[in-house]
Amino acid sequence: MDKKICLITGANSGIGKAAAIQMAEAGYHVILACRNEQKGEKALEEVKQSHENNSAELMLVDMSLQSSIRKMVTGFLAKYDTLDVLISNAALFDITQKKAVMTKEGIEKIWATNHLGAVLLTELLLESIKRSNQGRIITIASKGLIVHPSISVDFKDPEFQSRKFNVSKAYYQSKIAQVMYTYWLADKLKDTKVTVNCIRVTNVKVDISRYPHLSKLAKFAYALKSKKAITPEEMARTYTYLATSDDVSDVSGKYFDEHNKIVNSSAYSTNADNVQKVMDFTMKYLDM
Repeated sequence: MDKKICLITGANSGIGKAAAIQMAEAGYHVILACRNEQKGEKALEEVKQSHENNSAELMLVDMSLQSSIRKMVTGFLAKYDTLDVLISNAALFDITQKKAVMTKEGIEKIWATNHLGAVLLTELLLESIKRSNQGRIITIASKGLIVHPSISVDFKDPEFQSRKFNVSKAYYQSKIAQVMYTYWLADKLKDTKVTVNCIRVTNVKVDISRYPHLSKLAKFAYALKSKKAITPEEMARTYTYLATSDDVSDVSGKYFDEHNKIVNSSAYSTNADNVQKVMDFTMKYLDM
């Protein structure tokens, strides 16, 4: 294929879909890696129809299941030798969730999807990314980490088997782990042409219809919050910037906000010993 290839997880809606459209319009062949086939097909048509020259395809994957990730990667590698951009956008954060949910592989679903799945996918695709003239890996975190400055990875109970489940704690634990993976991987790849950067996603307008069980009060709160939120398309521009701009072709191991500016993460996440501990712990989950 003449076009560069970009793979985006969770590309069937929101920021992921907006980024898929923008990357296609930038001349990339975009692979929408989605769990839901029906929603994925609909998003694929939107990407293709947004511009007559847009090139895209759908690959199915459940990012909470390591078996599904391995299957998709096998399919990708059978078709393509090189991957130029990987954006690990897929994440779970259902504010109505009250109890921990386990995958059929026996891992708490938020931890499995938001962190473990993203790490496994990246590691399995790493050799193909290295074959790119300038491979780029983009991980996704959240500005919400600012209001959780003491969040860390709970090595004793990351899956909330003993402690009381809290969806925000589960989500932000997975996101601080992703920030730390970014730093770890960037250091690992410092002598290669591959860059690794993380995006601190800010408050983005949410489709409330995705949460039919929200109380009237919660819906009202979201309506107020949305007034100060940016659109998925606006947030996706940072995805596209880090994926395509020459300005960041040699920038790696950094944390970017929605204005394409480098920002700091917590002291915990930048501590080298903590980073290594998180990654040693992470790799115990993965059969690499």
